[in-house]
Amino acid sequence: MSIATIDIQPRVSTVEFTDDKLSVSIEDGRTVLVPLAWYPRLLYATKAERSDWRIFEDTNGRDIIFWEQLDEMIPVVAVLTGVPSRESQRSIDRWLASRAVT
Repeated sequence: MSIATIDIQPRVSTVEFTDDKLSVSIEDGRTVLVPLAWYPRLLYATKAERSDWRIFEDTNGRDIIFWEQLDEMIPVVAVLTGVPSRESQRSIDRWLASRAVT
């Protein structure tokens, strides 16, 4: 039995937000909506922080969406395959506490 592999990397064209969703548009025409609750740093971010994103490629040429102010990186393949953040609640709690101080 042979396994087909696809060596095409999805490329992000835009990132937008609704009140409770992250919307990622891909250059091939797809738009994927996922719950903001999947990515707590984005859920608790301000509108200005959410809008300050950029794309970079990892060492394998895959697009990563990056919010420097939030220290949040989301691989586009995670969004496409429905993989939420794996950051621990403890880490999120520390991050939220540090935001309240500043």
